[in-house]
Amino acid sequence: MPPSLSLLVNRRCCLALGLASVGLAVQAQVLSSPVPGVTPVPKPGALPHGTGAGEHSPLSPIPPLKPRDDVVPWSVLTDIGTKIDVRRIVPVFPPEVLALDQKKIRIQGFMMPLEAGEMQRRFLITSVPLTCQFCTPGGPESMVEVRTARPVKYTQHAVAVEGTFSVLDKDPQGLYYRLRDAVSVR
Repeated sequence: MPPSLSLLVNRRCCLALGLASVGLAVQAQVLSSPVPGVTPVPKPGALPHGTGAGEHSPLSPIPPLKPRDDVVPWSVLTDIGTKIDVRRIVPVFPPEVLALDQKKIRIQGFMMPLEAGEMQRRFLITSVPLTCQFCTPGGPESMVEVRTARPVKYTQHAVAVEGTFSVLDKDPQGLYYRLRDAVSVR
C-alpha cells in the first residue's frame, strides 16, 4: 500500500475507532448500487468495475444528496462493467444506461469546477462532494461532465441540472457521461 494511502486509511480507522469508543456510531452513506445485503466478491482475474459512486461521510460538513424522484439516481449510472479494448479498460454500459443516451434527463450532485471563476459553463457534477476531506470520491462512473446553456454560479451545495445526456464509450479524457445544453433546476 502506498504510504499516502496507508496514512489515509490509518487516519480514518483511528477517527472511526475514536468515535466508536465514545459511543458514536459511524455509518457512511453508500451511494453505489449493489444488491441490498449482498457484498459483491470479485472473481479472480476479473477486471475492475470502477469504484462506484463513492461514500458521503457522516462527518462531512456538506449535507448529502436528498432523494428525488425527478432525477436519474447515481445507482443507475454507477452500475456498469468494464472490458479490455486495445490495451484500454473501457466501460460496458447496461441497457438502462444506454436507454438514456441522447435523452433529456435531470441529475443531481455536487459541482466540481473545470474553469476558474465564480460562474461556470463547464464543470463536473459528482455523486459526493470532492471538497469534503472525509468523503471518498468514486470512479469515472460517479461524475458527469456538464456543459451549460448559460453560466451558473458555483456552489458547494447539491445542485440539480437538466440537459441532453450522452453516454461516452471512448472519450479521450476518460469520461463516461456528458450533459449538454444544461440548465439549473430546483
